[in-house]
Amino acid sequence: MSADLVPETRVLAVASHVVYGHVGNKMATLVMQSLGCDVAALNTVDFSNHTGYRQFKGTRATAEEIRNLYEGLCQNNLTDFDVMLSGYAPSAAAVEAVGAIAQDLQRKAAGRPGSFFWVLDPVMGDQGRLYVNDDVVPAYKSTIQHADLILPNQFEAEVLSGIQITSFHSLAKAISTLHATYNIPHVIITSVQLSKLSSSAETPSASPSSPSTQNLLTVIGSTTTSTGQPRLFRVDVPALDCFFSGTGDMFAALTVARLREAVFADPDGSLRSTKSWISNDDVPPTALPLAKATEKVLASMHNILEKTIEARDAELASTAAVVGEEEDMRKREHLRRTKAAEVRLVRNVRFLRQPTVEFKAQEWERDF
Repeated sequence: MSADLVPETRVLAVASHVVYGHVGNKMATLVMQSLGCDVAALNTVDFSNHTGYRQFKGTRATAEEIRNLYEGLCQNNLTDFDVMLSGYAPSAAAVEAVGAIAQDLQRKAAGRPGSFFWVLDPVMGDQGRLYVNDDVVPAYKSTIQHADLILPNQFEAEVLSGIQITSFHSLAKAISTLHATYNIPHVIITSVQLSKLSSSAETPSASPSSPSTQNLLTVIGSTTTSTGQPRLFRVDVPALDCFFSGTGDMFAALTVARLREAVFADPDGSLRSTKSWISNDDVPPTALPLAKATEKVLASMHNILEKTIEARDAELASTAAVVGEEEDMRKREHLRRTKAAEVRLVRNVRFLRQPTVEFKAQEWERDF
Protein backbone atom coordinates (compact mmCIF):
# COMPACT_ATOMS: atom_id res chain seq x y z
CA MET A 1 0.00 0.00 0.00
CA SER A 2 2.79 2.48 0.86
CA ALA A 3 4.06 2.30 -2.74
CA ASP A 4 0.74 3.81 -3.87
CA LEU A 5 1.04 6.82 -1.57
CA VAL A 6 2.62 10.17 -2.37
CA PRO A 7 5.30 11.72 -0.12
CA GLU A 8 4.02 12.83 3.27
CA THR A 9 2.06 16.02 2.68
CA ARG A 10 0.09 18.19 5.10
CA VAL A 11 -2.61 20.11 3.27
CA LEU A 12 -4.91 22.92 4.34
CA ALA A 13 -7.96 22.59 2.06
CA VAL A 14 -10.23 25.63 1.98
CA ALA A 15 -13.40 25.02 -0.05
CA SER A 16 -17.11 24.28 0.07
CA HIS A 17 -18.68 21.26 1.76
CA VAL A 18 -21.86 19.30 1.01
CA VAL A 19 -23.67 16.67 3.06
CA TYR A 20 -24.58 14.54 0.02
CA GLY A 21 -22.33 13.82 -2.95
CA HIS A 22 -18.75 14.71 -3.82
CA VAL A 23 -17.90 18.32 -4.62
CA GLY A 24 -15.67 20.88 -2.93
CA ASN A 25 -13.90 19.66 0.17
CA LYS A 26 -16.07 16.54 0.26
CA MET A 27 -14.36 15.55 -2.98
CA ALA A 28 -10.90 17.03 -2.37
CA THR A 29 -10.42 15.64 1.14
CA LEU A 30 -11.16 12.04 0.19
CA VAL A 31 -9.01 12.26 -2.95
CA MET A 32 -5.97 13.60 -1.11
CA GLN A 33 -6.39 11.33 1.92
CA SER A 34 -6.63 8.31 -0.37
CA LEU A 35 -3.19 9.19 -1.71
CA GLY A 36 -1.67 9.60 1.75
CA CYS A 37 -2.04 13.33 2.37
CA ASP A 38 -2.94 14.57 5.85
CA VAL A 39 -5.78 17.01 5.13
CA ALA A 40 -7.20 19.75 7.35
CA ALA A 41 -10.50 20.91 5.84
CA LEU A 42 -11.72 24.46 6.36
CA ASN A 43 -15.20 24.68 4.84
CA THR A 44 -16.40 27.92 3.27
CA VAL A 45 -20.01 26.77 2.89
CA ASP A 46 -22.02 23.89 4.31
CA PHE A 47 -24.81 22.87 1.95
CA SER A 48 -27.14 19.87 1.85
CA ASN A 49 -26.07 19.09 -1.74
CA HIS A 50 -24.39 20.77 -4.69
CA THR A 51 -26.16 23.57 -6.52
CA GLY A 52 -26.61 21.52 -9.69
CA TYR A 53 -29.77 20.17 -8.11
CA ARG A 54 -31.11 23.75 -8.35
CA GLN A 55 -32.32 23.63 -4.74
CA PHE A 56 -30.35 23.28 -1.52
CA LYS A 57 -30.26 24.29 2.13
CA GLY A 58 -27.31 25.41 4.18
CA THR A 59 -25.06 28.25 5.23
CA ARG A 60 -22.19 30.30 3.83
CA ALA A 61 -19.23 31.14 6.03
CA THR A 62 -18.49 34.81 6.54
CA ALA A 63 -14.98 36.18 6.15
CA GLU A 64 -14.85 36.62 9.94
CA GLU A 65 -15.78 32.98 10.51
CA ILE A 66 -13.06 31.85 8.10
CA ARG A 67 -10.51 34.05 9.86
CA ASN A 68 -11.61 32.79 13.29
CA LEU A 69 -11.08 29.16 12.32
CA TYR A 70 -7.60 29.92 11.06
CA GLU A 71 -6.80 31.93 14.19
CA GLY A 72 -7.74 28.89 16.23
CA LEU A 73 -5.19 26.84 14.31
CA CYS A 74 -2.55 29.51 14.88
CA GLN A 75 -3.23 29.61 18.63
CA ASN A 76 -2.34 25.93 18.86
CA ASN A 77 0.59 25.99 16.41
CA LEU A 78 -1.36 23.81 13.96
CA THR A 79 -0.16 25.51 10.80
CA ASP A 80 2.69 23.27 9.66
CA PHE A 81 1.16 22.83 6.21
CA ASP A 82 3.18 21.91 3.12
CA VAL A 83 0.44 22.89 0.69
CA MET A 84 -2.71 24.97 0.73
CA LEU A 85 -5.49 24.20 -1.74
CA SER A 86 -8.17 26.86 -2.00
CA GLY A 87 -11.40 26.56 -3.95
CA TYR A 88 -14.85 28.13 -3.75
CA ALA A 89 -15.24 31.20 -1.54
CA PRO A 90 -18.77 32.64 -1.19
CA SER A 91 -17.95 36.37 -1.28
CA ALA A 92 -15.27 38.89 -2.15
CA ALA A 93 -14.49 39.32 1.55
CA ALA A 94 -14.12 35.54 1.87
CA VAL A 95 -11.71 35.48 -1.10
CA GLU A 96 -9.64 38.14 0.64
CA ALA A 97 -9.72 36.22 3.95
CA VAL A 98 -8.55 33.03 2.22
CA GLY A 99 -5.79 34.97 0.48
CA ALA A 100 -4.67 36.43 3.80
CA ILE A 101 -4.40 32.90 5.24
CA ALA A 102 -2.21 31.78 2.34
CA GLN A 103 0.02 34.83 2.69
CA ASP A 104 0.40 34.23 6.42
CA LEU A 105 1.46 30.63 5.74
CA GLN A 106 3.93 31.94 3.18
CA ARG A 107 5.40 34.29 5.79
CA LYS A 108 5.73 31.41 8.24
CA ALA A 109 7.68 29.49 5.57
CA ALA A 110 10.00 32.42 4.76
CA GLY A 111 13.62 31.35 4.63
CA ARG A 112 12.70 27.80 3.63
CA PRO A 113 12.15 27.90 -0.15
CA GLY A 114 9.83 25.23 -1.48
CA SER A 115 8.49 24.33 1.97
CA PHE A 116 5.04 25.81 1.27
CA PHE A 117 3.08 25.83 -1.99
CA TRP A 118 -0.31 27.44 -2.70
CA VAL A 119 -2.64 25.93 -5.30
CA LEU A 120 -5.52 28.29 -6.05
CA ASP A 121 -8.63 27.31 -8.00
CA PRO A 122 -10.32 30.67 -8.80
CA VAL A 123 -13.90 29.43 -8.79
CA MET A 124 -15.97 32.15 -10.46
CA GLY A 125 -18.00 30.70 -13.31
CA ASP A 126 -18.12 28.56 -16.43
CA GLN A 127 -19.66 28.36 -19.88
CA GLY A 128 -19.53 32.11 -20.36
CA ARG A 129 -21.20 33.23 -17.12
CA LEU A 130 -20.27 34.17 -13.58
CA TYR A 131 -21.98 32.38 -10.72
CA VAL A 132 -20.45 34.64 -8.08
CA ASN A 133 -21.04 38.33 -7.38
CA ASP A 134 -19.21 40.76 -9.65
CA ASP A 135 -17.00 42.01 -6.81
CA VAL A 136 -15.44 38.55 -6.47
CA VAL A 137 -13.54 39.08 -9.75
CA PRO A 138 -11.38 42.02 -8.58
CA ALA A 139 -10.86 40.21 -5.27
CA TYR A 140 -9.33 37.28 -7.14
CA LYS A 141 -7.31 39.56 -9.40
CA SER A 142 -5.63 41.12 -6.35
CA THR A 143 -5.16 37.73 -4.66
CA ILE A 144 -3.86 35.32 -7.30
CA GLN A 145 -0.55 37.18 -7.63
CA HIS A 146 0.50 35.43 -4.40
CA ALA A 147 -0.34 31.90 -5.61
CA ASP A 148 2.17 29.36 -6.93
CA LEU A 149 -0.28 27.56 -9.24
CA ILE A 150 -3.72 28.59 -10.48
CA LEU A 151 -6.29 26.26 -12.06
CA PRO A 152 -8.84 28.34 -13.99
CA ASN A 153 -11.21 26.83 -16.52
CA GLN A 154 -11.36 28.50 -19.94
CA PHE A 155 -13.95 31.09 -18.92
CA GLU A 156 -12.11 31.98 -15.71
CA ALA A 157 -8.85 32.31 -17.66
CA GLU A 158 -10.59 34.78 -19.96
CA VAL A 159 -11.91 36.80 -17.01
CA LEU A 160 -8.52 36.95 -15.29
CA SER A 161 -6.43 37.63 -18.39
CA GLY A 162 -8.87 39.97 -20.14
CA ILE A 163 -8.39 37.95 -23.33
CA GLN A 164 -11.23 36.13 -25.05
CA ILE A 165 -10.00 32.69 -26.05
CA THR A 166 -11.19 32.09 -29.60
CA SER A 167 -8.08 30.59 -31.21
CA PHE A 168 -4.90 28.78 -30.33
CA HIS A 169 -3.01 32.06 -30.57
CA SER A 170 -5.32 33.81 -28.09
CA LEU A 171 -5.17 30.79 -25.78
CA ALA A 172 -1.37 30.98 -25.67
CA LYS A 173 -1.56 34.74 -25.22
CA ALA A 174 -3.96 34.34 -22.29
CA ILE A 175 -1.56 31.99 -20.50
CA SER A 176 1.37 34.28 -21.19
CA THR A 177 -0.65 37.21 -19.84
CA LEU A 178 -1.56 35.32 -16.65
CA HIS A 179 2.12 34.59 -16.05
CA ALA A 180 3.22 38.15 -16.76
CA THR A 181 0.40 40.13 -15.14
CA TYR A 182 0.19 38.20 -11.90
CA ASN A 183 3.73 36.76 -11.74
CA ILE A 184 2.30 33.25 -11.37
CA PRO A 185 4.89 30.49 -11.83
CA HIS A 186 2.46 27.72 -12.86
CA VAL A 187 -0.84 27.82 -14.76
CA ILE A 188 -3.18 25.05 -15.87
CA ILE A 189 -6.32 25.82 -17.87
CA THR A 190 -8.39 22.81 -16.92
CA SER A 191 -10.78 22.45 -19.85
CA VAL A 192 -10.54 23.68 -23.41
CA GLN A 193 -12.60 22.35 -26.31
CA LEU A 194 -10.26 22.53 -29.28
CA SER A 195 -13.04 22.05 -31.82
CA LYS A 196 -14.52 25.42 -30.75
CA LEU A 197 -11.32 27.35 -31.38
CA SER A 198 -10.80 28.99 -34.76
CA SER A 199 -8.19 27.68 -37.15
CA SER A 200 -5.10 29.76 -37.85
CA ALA A 201 -1.49 29.49 -38.89
CA GLU A 202 -0.68 28.83 -35.25
CA THR A 203 -2.95 25.81 -34.98
CA PRO A 204 -0.95 22.77 -33.78
CA SER A 205 -1.07 19.45 -35.63
CA ALA A 206 -4.76 18.81 -36.36
CA SER A 207 -7.26 21.45 -37.37
CA PRO A 208 -9.72 22.29 -34.58
CA SER A 209 -12.62 21.12 -36.70
CA SER A 210 -11.03 17.84 -37.68
CA PRO A 211 -12.42 14.53 -36.38
CA SER A 212 -9.34 14.10 -34.17
CA THR A 213 -10.35 17.13 -32.07
CA GLN A 214 -14.14 16.93 -32.22
CA ASN A 215 -14.44 14.66 -29.18
CA LEU A 216 -11.51 15.88 -27.13
CA LEU A 217 -11.07 17.99 -24.04
CA THR A 218 -7.64 19.52 -23.68
CA VAL A 219 -5.78 20.62 -20.60
CA ILE A 220 -3.16 23.31 -21.24
CA GLY A 221 -0.39 23.90 -18.71
CA SER A 222 2.71 26.00 -18.35
CA THR A 223 5.61 26.60 -15.98
CA THR A 224 7.69 29.72 -16.51
CA THR A 225 11.41 29.84 -17.11
CA SER A 226 13.72 32.01 -15.00
CA THR A 227 13.02 34.86 -17.44
CA GLY A 228 9.24 34.47 -17.17
CA GLN A 229 8.71 32.73 -20.52
CA PRO A 230 5.95 30.09 -20.63
CA ARG A 231 6.79 26.43 -21.18
CA LEU A 232 3.55 25.18 -22.69
CA PHE A 233 2.28 21.62 -22.80
CA ARG A 234 -1.09 20.07 -23.58
CA VAL A 235 -2.78 16.81 -22.70
CA ASP A 236 -5.77 15.65 -24.76
CA VAL A 237 -8.40 13.34 -23.28
CA PRO A 238 -11.61 11.92 -24.79
CA ALA A 239 -14.67 13.95 -23.87
CA LEU A 240 -17.33 11.98 -21.98
CA ASP A 241 -21.00 12.49 -22.76
CA CYS A 242 -22.19 13.44 -19.30
CA PHE A 243 -22.23 16.52 -17.08
CA PHE A 244 -20.48 15.90 -13.77
CA SER A 245 -20.28 18.09 -10.68
CA GLY A 246 -17.07 18.15 -8.66
CA THR A 247 -14.61 17.33 -11.44
CA GLY A 248 -12.75 20.62 -10.96
CA ASP A 249 -12.33 19.79 -7.28
CA MET A 250 -11.09 16.30 -8.15
CA PHE A 251 -8.61 17.76 -10.64
CA ALA A 252 -7.29 20.25 -8.09
CA ALA A 253 -6.94 17.68 -5.31
CA LEU A 254 -5.18 15.17 -7.53
CA THR A 255 -2.88 17.90 -8.79
CA VAL A 256 -1.80 18.72 -5.23
CA ALA A 257 -0.82 15.11 -4.57
CA ARG A 258 0.71 14.28 -7.94
CA LEU A 259 2.66 17.53 -8.28
CA ARG A 260 4.24 17.03 -4.87
CA GLU A 261 5.05 13.46 -5.88
CA ALA A 262 6.67 14.65 -9.13
CA VAL A 263 8.69 17.33 -7.34
CA PHE A 264 10.01 14.78 -4.84
CA ALA A 265 10.98 12.51 -7.75
CA ASP A 266 13.45 15.15 -8.99
CA PRO A 267 16.75 13.22 -9.44
CA ASP A 268 19.05 15.54 -7.48
CA GLY A 269 16.46 16.52 -4.86
CA SER A 270 17.00 20.24 -5.27
CA LEU A 271 13.59 21.09 -6.73
CA ARG A 272 11.76 20.53 -3.45
CA SER A 273 13.83 23.32 -1.87
CA THR A 274 13.37 25.71 -4.82
CA LYS A 275 10.94 28.60 -4.54
CA SER A 276 7.60 27.71 -6.14
CA TRP A 277 9.09 24.44 -7.44
CA ILE A 278 10.21 26.04 -10.72
CA SER A 279 12.34 23.65 -12.76
CA ASN A 280 15.62 24.70 -14.36
CA ASP A 281 15.35 26.32 -17.77
CA ASP A 282 16.78 23.25 -19.52
CA VAL A 283 13.79 21.11 -18.50
CA PRO A 284 11.49 20.80 -21.54
CA PRO A 285 7.72 21.29 -21.17
CA THR A 286 6.81 17.59 -21.31
CA ALA A 287 9.35 16.75 -18.57
CA LEU A 288 8.08 19.40 -16.16
CA PRO A 289 6.68 18.06 -12.86
CA LEU A 290 3.46 19.89 -13.71
CA ALA A 291 3.16 17.93 -16.99
CA LYS A 292 3.96 14.60 -15.35
CA ALA A 293 1.44 15.31 -12.61
CA THR A 294 -1.25 16.27 -15.14
CA GLU A 295 -0.83 12.96 -16.99
CA LYS A 296 -1.58 10.98 -13.80
CA VAL A 297 -4.39 13.33 -12.77
CA LEU A 298 -6.24 12.89 -16.05
CA ALA A 299 -5.68 9.13 -16.06
CA SER A 300 -7.36 8.77 -12.66
CA MET A 301 -10.19 11.10 -13.56
CA HIS A 302 -10.97 9.44 -16.87
CA ASN A 303 -11.18 6.00 -15.24
CA ILE A 304 -13.42 7.20 -12.41
CA LEU A 305 -15.72 9.16 -14.70
CA GLU A 306 -16.09 6.18 -17.03
CA LYS A 307 -17.18 4.12 -14.01
CA THR A 308 -19.54 6.92 -13.03
CA ILE A 309 -21.22 6.81 -16.44
CA GLU A 310 -21.69 3.04 -16.12
CA ALA A 311 -23.24 3.46 -12.68
CA ARG A 312 -25.39 6.37 -13.87
CA ASP A 313 -26.80 4.35 -16.77
CA ALA A 314 -27.53 1.39 -14.48
CA GLU A 315 -29.27 3.61 -11.94
CA LEU A 316 -31.40 5.35 -14.55
CA ALA A 317 -32.36 1.98 -16.04
CA SER A 318 -33.41 0.66 -12.64
CA THR A 319 -35.54 3.66 -11.66
CA ALA A 320 -38.79 4.56 -13.32
CA ALA A 321 -38.95 7.63 -15.50
CA VAL A 322 -40.94 10.39 -13.88
CA VAL A 323 -44.58 10.81 -14.86
CA GLY A 324 -47.10 13.43 -13.82
CA GLU A 325 -47.82 17.08 -14.51
CA GLU A 326 -45.34 18.61 -16.94
CA GLU A 327 -43.67 21.15 -14.64
CA ASP A 328 -43.40 18.76 -11.71
CA MET A 329 -42.26 16.00 -14.05
CA ARG A 330 -39.39 18.13 -15.44
CA LYS A 331 -38.22 19.02 -11.95
CA ARG A 332 -38.31 15.46 -10.64
CA GLU A 333 -36.63 14.09 -13.76
CA HIS A 334 -33.83 16.64 -13.38
CA LEU A 335 -33.33 15.55 -9.78
CA ARG A 336 -33.31 11.89 -10.79
CA ARG A 337 -30.68 12.43 -13.49
CA THR A 338 -28.54 14.74 -11.37
CA LYS A 339 -28.44 12.22 -8.54
CA ALA A 340 -27.57 9.40 -10.94
CA ALA A 341 -24.60 11.43 -12.25
CA GLU A 342 -22.96 11.95 -8.83
CA VAL A 343 -19.28 11.00 -9.14
CA ARG A 344 -18.71 7.43 -7.92
CA LEU A 345 -15.52 8.11 -6.01
CA VAL A 346 -15.61 5.81 -2.99
CA ARG A 347 -15.98 2.54 -4.90
CA ASN A 348 -13.26 3.52 -7.37
CA VAL A 349 -10.48 4.73 -5.09
CA ARG A 350 -8.10 2.25 -6.72
CA PHE A 351 -7.99 4.48 -9.80
CA LEU A 352 -6.72 7.35 -7.66
CA ARG A 353 -3.85 5.25 -6.38
CA GLN A 354 -2.97 3.27 -9.47
CA PRO A 355 -3.68 5.30 -12.61
CA THR A 356 -2.83 3.85 -16.00
CA VAL A 357 -1.42 6.77 -17.96
CA GLU A 358 -2.75 6.73 -21.52
CA PHE A 359 -2.84 10.44 -22.31
CA LYS A 360 0.65 11.91 -22.60
CA ALA A 361 1.76 15.51 -22.46
CA GLN A 362 2.76 17.09 -25.77
CA GLU A 363 4.97 20.14 -26.17
CA TRP A 364 3.18 23.09 -27.64
CA GLU A 365 5.40 25.73 -29.21
CA ARG A 366 3.57 28.97 -29.76
CA ASP A 367 4.69 32.19 -31.39
CA PHE A 368 3.32 34.99 -29.26
